[in-house]
Amino acid sequence: MADIHNYTLNFGPQHPAAHGVLRLVLEMDGETIQKADPHVGLLHRGTEKLAESKPFNQSIGYMDRLDYVSMMCNEHGYVLAIEKLLGIEAPLRAQYIRVMFDEITRILNHLMWLGAHGLDIGAMTMFLYCFREREDLMDCYEAVSGTRMHATYYRPGGVYRDLPRQMPKHQYSKYRSNKEIDKLNETREGSVLDFIEAFTDRFPGCVDEYETLLTDNRIWKQRTVNIGVVTPERALALGFTGPMLRGSGVEWDLRKKQPYETYADLDFDIPVGVNGDCYDRYLVRVEELRQSNRIIRQCVEWLRENPGPVMTDDPKVAAPSRTDMKDDMESMIHHFKLFTEGYCVPAGEAYAAVEHPKGEFGVYLVSDGANKPFRLKVRAPGFVHMSAMNEMVQGHMLADVVAVIGTMDIVFGEVDR
Repeated sequence: MADIHNYTLNFGPQHPAAHGVLRLVLEMDGETIQKADPHVGLLHRGTEKLAESKPFNQSIGYMDRLDYVSMMCNEHGYVLAIEKLLGIEAPLRAQYIRVMFDEITRILNHLMWLGAHGLDIGAMTMFLYCFREREDLMDCYEAVSGTRMHATYYRPGGVYRDLPRQMPKHQYSKYRSNKEIDKLNETREGSVLDFIEAFTDRFPGCVDEYETLLTDNRIWKQRTVNIGVVTPERALALGFTGPMLRGSGVEWDLRKKQPYETYADLDFDIPVGVNGDCYDRYLVRVEELRQSNRIIRQCVEWLRENPGPVMTDDPKVAAPSRTDMKDDMESMIHHFKLFTEGYCVPAGEAYAAVEHPKGEFGVYLVSDGANKPFRLKVRAPGFVHMSAMNEMVQGHMLADVVAVIGTMDIVFGEVDR
């Protein structure tokens, strides 16, 4: 009788549960995984090298395209690194706006993760529930930046503009009844802040709905409990950050441990797991939805009471106002040169990191005194987490690979760069 040997199975790169162009070469013993070899690089776009060929301010939009479900958090890390080199600081109101939109982005990211992860392992309706709330927050992105995804809203020295006084409304159309449109516009009668505040009022009830569907669901727990267990010691050794690290019981969050912007003045908790499995990482992210909502609420209250500038008055990095640009030729020339040539940044190096929804997103910049980076290196959390794939799936069944990829919350725009 012939010997039975392990066999090799290709998972991806086009598999819908691979969350991007991931190819896994799996060595199988029956349905049990003996080894997993991740192949990445199929989405490589050379972001870091492209940024080194452009003025500093022209690469902010490139950051949006790394992890393209956590756009403004990517921008934040890059902008903070430039500000360190320039020796400038954003006005306090701009810092609160950045923090508020970082947390809006965290909710956007976690809703995408929860919907897609649920879809991957059998909880089909979660996708519809999560996208219901995502639509409102994407409208906030559009209201402040003019676009739903690649915002380029954060700028060195502040943000592009202050929060609009009027939230855009749905227009009447033949595709929806007038009654339905009026219902959608109920929370859009006031400013963007009014709309965000109304969202924070009802969002905890939405999270309750998600938990009702999943947290004690027998099938959900069968697919996630004791799957992809990582001990605290291994999580630290592997370089985990964000929910992947906190899910293993390590209370590390840059917003608390190395506060930036106004996080030190805000009240929120850091959820941690106990067992370090996929289920714990799910619980951590769901609680982060609640804590982000809490932070946003505090930012709304502060922003209501404290008007002020949202951009530094340093003409080296701040564009002239639209009014000045249309009335004054010097302002027009300044605007043109600022966005085509940029500005020279003092020679030196800086590293800035933010608590991105997926972990520590860091940007290392080296300047030689020119108007473009001499070197740029992005520390993307997903790339680090992907390196643990082999360890996390060994001994599990083939179907568990999907749960482990999902729990990592990877987006290949930042993994491949």
